[in-house]
Amino acid sequence: MFSQIFTIIFPLFAIVSIGFFYGRKHAPDMVSANQLNLDIFVPALILHVLADKSFQVDTYSQLAIGGAFVVIFSGFLAWPVAKLMGFNVKTFVPPMMFSNSGNIGLPLALFAFGEQALPAAVMLFIVENTLHFSLGMKMMDRKISLFSIVKIPMVFAVVVGLCLSVSGLVLPEVVTISIEMLGMVSIPLMLFSLGVRLTSVNLQDWKIGLVGAIICPVTGIILVLLVAPFLHLTELQYGQLLIFGILPPAVLNFMVAEKYNQQPKQVASIVLIGNLASLATIPTVLYFLL
Repeated sequence: MFSQIFTIIFPLFAIVSIGFFYGRKHAPDMVSANQLNLDIFVPALILHVLADKSFQVDTYSQLAIGGAFVVIFSGFLAWPVAKLMGFNVKTFVPPMMFSNSGNIGLPLALFAFGEQALPAAVMLFIVENTLHFSLGMKMMDRKISLFSIVKIPMVFAVVVGLCLSVSGLVLPEVVTISIEMLGMVSIPLMLFSLGVRLTSVNLQDWKIGLVGAIICPVTGIILVLLVAPFLHLTELQYGQLLIFGILPPAVLNFMVAEKYNQQPKQVASIVLIGNLASLATIPTVLYFLL
Protein backbone atom coordinates (compact mmCIF):
# COMPACT_ATOMS: atom_id res chain seq x y z
CA MET A 1 0.00 0.00 0.00
CA PHE A 2 2.67 2.50 1.05
CA SER A 3 4.81 1.62 -1.96
CA GLN A 4 1.79 2.28 -4.20
CA ILE A 5 1.21 5.68 -2.60
CA PHE A 6 4.91 6.49 -2.91
CA THR A 7 4.79 5.57 -6.60
CA ILE A 8 1.89 7.99 -7.09
CA ILE A 9 3.30 10.88 -5.05
CA PHE A 10 6.98 10.66 -6.01
CA PRO A 11 6.72 11.85 -9.66
CA LEU A 12 4.79 14.95 -8.58
CA PHE A 13 7.17 16.09 -5.88
CA ALA A 14 10.23 14.95 -7.83
CA ILE A 15 9.39 17.38 -10.65
CA VAL A 16 8.49 20.12 -8.15
CA SER A 17 11.81 19.53 -6.36
CA ILE A 18 13.75 19.71 -9.64
CA GLY A 19 12.05 23.03 -10.34
CA PHE A 20 12.82 24.26 -6.83
CA PHE A 21 16.53 23.39 -6.86
CA TYR A 22 16.97 24.57 -10.44
CA GLY A 23 15.22 27.80 -9.48
CA ARG A 24 17.49 28.25 -6.46
CA LYS A 25 20.61 27.88 -8.60
CA HIS A 26 19.66 29.64 -11.83
CA ALA A 27 16.64 31.83 -10.88
CA PRO A 28 14.96 31.40 -14.29
CA ASP A 29 12.31 33.89 -15.37
CA MET A 30 9.20 31.69 -15.65
CA VAL A 31 6.85 34.49 -16.64
CA SER A 32 6.94 33.65 -20.35
CA ALA A 33 6.75 29.89 -19.70
CA ASN A 34 3.77 30.34 -17.37
CA GLN A 35 2.05 32.59 -19.90
CA LEU A 36 2.57 29.98 -22.61
CA ASN A 37 1.11 27.33 -20.31
CA LEU A 38 -1.95 29.47 -19.55
CA ASP A 39 -2.46 30.57 -23.16
CA ILE A 40 -1.47 27.46 -25.17
CA PHE A 41 -0.65 24.22 -23.36
CA VAL A 42 -3.41 24.06 -20.71
CA PRO A 43 -6.14 25.16 -23.17
CA ALA A 44 -4.85 22.46 -25.54
CA LEU A 45 -5.16 19.86 -22.76
CA ILE A 46 -8.70 20.99 -21.96
CA LEU A 47 -9.69 21.01 -25.63
CA HIS A 48 -8.14 17.56 -26.16
CA VAL A 49 -10.13 16.03 -23.30
CA LEU A 50 -13.44 17.75 -24.05
CA ALA A 51 -13.29 17.18 -27.81
CA ASP A 52 -12.52 13.49 -27.41
CA LYS A 53 -15.38 11.42 -28.78
CA SER A 54 -15.48 9.35 -25.56
CA PHE A 55 -16.14 12.43 -23.40
CA GLN A 56 -19.81 12.81 -22.45
CA VAL A 57 -20.75 16.06 -20.69
CA ASP A 58 -23.72 14.48 -18.90
CA THR A 59 -21.41 11.90 -17.33
CA TYR A 60 -19.58 14.61 -15.38
CA SER A 61 -22.43 17.05 -14.64
CA GLN A 62 -22.92 15.75 -11.09
CA LEU A 63 -19.17 15.93 -10.47
CA ALA A 64 -19.15 19.53 -11.72
CA ILE A 65 -21.94 20.41 -9.30
CA GLY A 66 -19.99 18.82 -6.46
CA GLY A 67 -16.82 20.71 -7.39
CA ALA A 68 -18.68 24.04 -7.56
CA PHE A 69 -20.28 23.34 -4.17
CA VAL A 70 -16.87 22.67 -2.59
CA VAL A 71 -15.30 25.82 -4.06
CA ILE A 72 -18.11 28.22 -3.18
CA PHE A 73 -18.95 26.95 0.29
CA SER A 74 -15.27 26.74 1.25
CA GLY A 75 -15.45 30.53 1.12
CA PHE A 76 -18.44 30.61 3.45
CA LEU A 77 -16.62 28.38 5.96
CA ALA A 78 -13.34 30.30 5.69
CA TRP A 79 -14.92 33.73 6.15
CA PRO A 80 -15.70 33.39 9.92
CA VAL A 81 -12.23 31.90 10.47
CA ALA A 82 -10.67 34.99 8.87
CA LYS A 83 -12.79 37.26 11.06
CA LEU A 84 -11.99 35.27 14.22
CA MET A 85 -8.23 35.26 13.55
CA GLY A 86 -8.13 38.89 12.47
CA PHE A 87 -7.04 38.13 8.89
CA ASN A 88 -8.01 40.25 5.92
CA VAL A 89 -10.94 38.44 4.26
CA LYS A 90 -9.72 39.18 0.72
CA THR A 91 -6.31 37.79 1.66
CA PHE A 92 -7.40 34.61 3.42
CA VAL A 93 -10.68 33.48 1.82
CA PRO A 94 -9.78 33.16 -1.91
CA PRO A 95 -6.85 30.73 -1.30
CA MET A 96 -9.22 28.58 0.78
CA MET A 97 -11.63 28.45 -2.17
CA PHE A 98 -9.39 28.08 -5.19
CA SER A 99 -7.16 25.03 -4.97
CA ASN A 100 -4.23 23.65 -6.92
CA SER A 101 -6.42 21.61 -9.26
CA GLY A 102 -3.99 22.24 -12.11
CA ASN A 103 -0.42 21.95 -10.82
CA ILE A 104 -1.21 19.06 -8.47
CA GLY A 105 -4.78 17.94 -9.21
CA LEU A 106 -4.26 16.94 -12.85
CA PRO A 107 -0.97 15.03 -12.46
CA LEU A 108 -2.18 13.44 -9.21
CA ALA A 109 -5.26 12.07 -11.00
CA LEU A 110 -3.08 10.78 -13.81
CA PHE A 111 -0.61 9.01 -11.52
CA ALA A 112 -3.22 7.76 -9.03
CA PHE A 113 -5.97 6.48 -11.31
CA GLY A 114 -4.52 6.47 -14.83
CA GLU A 115 -5.60 8.23 -18.00
CA GLN A 116 -9.23 7.21 -17.52
CA ALA A 117 -9.38 9.67 -14.58
CA LEU A 118 -8.12 12.63 -16.60
CA PRO A 119 -11.55 13.75 -17.93
CA ALA A 120 -12.95 13.93 -14.38
CA ALA A 121 -9.89 15.83 -13.16
CA VAL A 122 -10.13 18.23 -16.11
CA MET A 123 -13.83 18.83 -15.37
CA LEU A 124 -12.99 19.80 -11.77
CA PHE A 125 -10.11 21.94 -13.05
CA ILE A 126 -12.51 23.70 -15.43
CA VAL A 127 -15.04 24.35 -12.63
CA GLU A 128 -12.39 25.67 -10.25
CA ASN A 129 -10.67 27.90 -12.82
CA THR A 130 -13.91 29.27 -14.26
CA LEU A 131 -15.01 30.28 -10.76
CA HIS A 132 -11.55 31.70 -10.03
CA PHE A 133 -11.51 33.82 -13.18
CA SER A 134 -15.07 35.04 -12.56
CA LEU A 135 -16.09 34.98 -8.89
CA GLY A 136 -12.49 35.19 -7.66
CA MET A 137 -11.67 38.23 -9.79
CA LYS A 138 -14.97 39.83 -8.79
CA MET A 139 -14.01 39.41 -5.12
CA MET A 140 -10.83 41.38 -5.78
CA ASP A 141 -12.32 44.03 -8.06
CA ARG A 142 -16.08 44.54 -8.19
CA LYS A 143 -15.75 46.65 -11.35
CA ILE A 144 -14.36 43.81 -13.47
CA SER A 145 -16.66 42.61 -16.26
CA LEU A 146 -17.60 38.94 -16.09
CA PHE A 147 -17.97 38.90 -19.88
CA SER A 148 -14.21 39.47 -20.16
CA ILE A 149 -13.53 35.94 -18.90
CA VAL A 150 -14.58 34.50 -22.27
CA LYS A 151 -11.45 36.11 -23.74
CA ILE A 152 -9.27 34.00 -21.42
CA PRO A 153 -7.78 31.12 -23.51
CA MET A 154 -8.66 28.44 -20.95
CA VAL A 155 -12.29 29.55 -20.79
CA PHE A 156 -12.43 29.85 -24.59
CA ALA A 157 -11.07 26.29 -24.87
CA VAL A 158 -13.82 25.11 -22.51
CA VAL A 159 -16.52 26.75 -24.65
CA VAL A 160 -15.14 25.30 -27.90
CA GLY A 161 -14.58 21.85 -26.34
CA LEU A 162 -18.09 21.67 -24.89
CA CYS A 163 -19.59 22.77 -28.21
CA LEU A 164 -17.71 19.99 -30.00
CA SER A 165 -18.72 17.45 -27.37
CA VAL A 166 -22.41 18.37 -27.42
CA SER A 167 -22.62 18.62 -31.22
CA GLY A 168 -20.82 15.32 -31.76
CA LEU A 169 -18.39 16.88 -34.23
CA VAL A 170 -15.01 15.17 -34.43
CA LEU A 171 -11.85 17.05 -35.36
CA PRO A 172 -9.53 15.57 -38.03
CA GLU A 173 -6.96 13.18 -36.59
CA VAL A 174 -4.01 15.36 -37.65
CA VAL A 175 -5.53 18.23 -35.64
CA THR A 176 -6.28 16.14 -32.55
CA ILE A 177 -2.75 14.72 -32.49
CA SER A 178 -1.29 18.24 -32.60
CA ILE A 179 -3.60 19.41 -29.81
CA GLU A 180 -2.79 16.33 -27.72
CA MET A 181 0.97 16.89 -28.08
CA LEU A 182 0.61 20.51 -26.99
CA GLY A 183 -1.52 19.47 -24.02
CA MET A 184 1.08 16.92 -22.88
CA VAL A 185 3.49 19.81 -22.19
CA SER A 186 1.18 21.41 -19.62
CA ILE A 187 1.33 19.01 -16.67
CA PRO A 188 5.12 18.66 -16.23
CA LEU A 189 5.53 22.39 -16.89
CA MET A 190 2.94 23.15 -14.18
CA LEU A 191 4.87 21.09 -11.64
CA PHE A 192 8.27 22.50 -12.61
CA SER A 193 6.92 26.05 -12.49
CA LEU A 194 5.43 25.43 -9.04
CA GLY A 195 8.86 24.36 -7.79
CA VAL A 196 10.50 27.50 -9.20
CA ARG A 197 7.75 29.69 -7.73
CA LEU A 198 8.30 28.25 -4.23
CA THR A 199 11.84 29.67 -4.19
CA SER A 200 10.49 33.22 -4.15
CA VAL A 201 8.35 33.00 -1.00
CA ASN A 202 9.26 32.87 2.67
CA LEU A 203 7.76 31.76 5.97
CA GLN A 204 7.64 35.25 7.47
CA ASP A 205 3.85 35.24 7.72
CA TRP A 206 3.78 31.69 9.08
CA LYS A 207 0.67 32.12 11.25
CA ILE A 208 -1.78 32.80 8.42
CA GLY A 209 -0.06 30.13 6.34
CA LEU A 210 -0.39 27.51 9.08
CA VAL A 211 -4.06 28.30 9.69
CA GLY A 212 -4.69 28.12 5.94
CA ALA A 213 -2.86 24.78 5.68
CA ILE A 214 -5.30 23.35 8.22
CA ILE A 215 -8.53 25.04 7.14
CA CYS A 216 -8.18 24.40 3.39
CA PRO A 217 -8.19 20.56 3.41
CA VAL A 218 -10.46 20.26 6.45
CA THR A 219 -13.26 22.38 4.96
CA GLY A 220 -12.80 20.65 1.61
CA ILE A 221 -13.23 17.17 3.08
CA ILE A 222 -16.22 18.24 5.18
CA LEU A 223 -17.98 19.72 2.16
CA VAL A 224 -17.28 16.67 -0.02
CA LEU A 225 -18.70 14.37 2.65
CA LEU A 226 -21.77 16.62 2.96
CA VAL A 227 -22.56 16.90 -0.75
CA ALA A 228 -21.53 13.45 -2.03
CA PRO A 229 -24.62 11.56 -0.70
CA PHE A 230 -26.84 13.85 -2.81
CA LEU A 231 -24.91 13.27 -6.02
CA HIS A 232 -24.85 10.31 -8.37
CA LEU A 233 -21.10 9.74 -8.62
CA THR A 234 -19.16 6.74 -9.78
CA GLU A 235 -16.50 5.35 -7.46
CA LEU A 236 -13.80 6.99 -9.55
CA GLN A 237 -15.57 10.37 -9.52
CA TYR A 238 -16.07 10.19 -5.76
CA GLY A 239 -12.35 9.55 -5.34
CA GLN A 240 -11.56 12.47 -7.62
CA LEU A 241 -13.87 14.75 -5.63
CA LEU A 242 -12.21 13.72 -2.36
CA ILE A 243 -8.78 14.52 -3.79
CA PHE A 244 -10.15 17.82 -5.11
CA GLY A 245 -11.36 18.66 -1.61
CA ILE A 246 -7.95 18.30 0.04
CA LEU A 247 -5.84 20.03 -2.60
CA PRO A 248 -3.72 22.95 -1.31
CA PRO A 249 -4.21 26.59 -2.41
CA ALA A 250 -3.42 27.33 -6.06
CA VAL A 251 -0.30 29.29 -7.00
CA LEU A 252 -2.61 31.48 -9.08
CA ASN A 253 -3.87 33.00 -5.80
CA PHE A 254 -0.43 34.55 -5.31
CA MET A 255 -0.39 35.92 -8.86
CA VAL A 256 -3.84 37.48 -8.43
CA ALA A 257 -2.91 38.95 -5.03
CA GLU A 258 0.23 40.41 -6.58
CA LYS A 259 -1.80 41.91 -9.43
CA TYR A 260 -4.24 43.63 -7.05
CA ASN A 261 -1.64 44.33 -4.32
CA GLN A 262 -3.72 42.31 -1.84
CA GLN A 263 -1.04 41.42 0.76
CA PRO A 264 0.86 39.18 -1.71
CA LYS A 265 3.49 38.16 0.88
CA GLN A 266 0.83 36.73 3.19
CA VAL A 267 -0.87 34.97 0.30
CA ALA A 268 2.51 33.55 -0.75
CA SER A 269 2.94 32.09 2.74
CA ILE A 270 -0.55 30.55 2.57
CA VAL A 271 0.32 28.94 -0.76
CA LEU A 272 3.77 27.75 0.31
CA ILE A 273 2.82 26.26 3.69
CA GLY A 274 -0.39 24.81 2.26
CA ASN A 275 1.50 23.03 -0.51
CA LEU A 276 4.13 21.77 1.95
CA ALA A 277 1.36 20.44 4.22
CA SER A 278 -0.08 18.53 1.26
CA LEU A 279 2.92 16.20 1.60
CA ALA A 280 0.97 14.76 4.55
CA THR A 281 -2.67 15.31 3.58
CA ILE A 282 -2.52 13.88 0.04
CA PRO A 283 -0.90 10.53 1.04
CA THR A 284 -3.44 10.24 3.89
CA VAL A 285 -6.40 10.57 1.52
CA LEU A 286 -4.76 8.25 -1.02
CA TYR A 287 -4.34 5.64 1.72
CA PHE A 288 -8.07 5.94 2.47
CA LEU A 289 -9.00 5.68 -1.22
CA LEU A 290 -6.67 2.81 -2.09
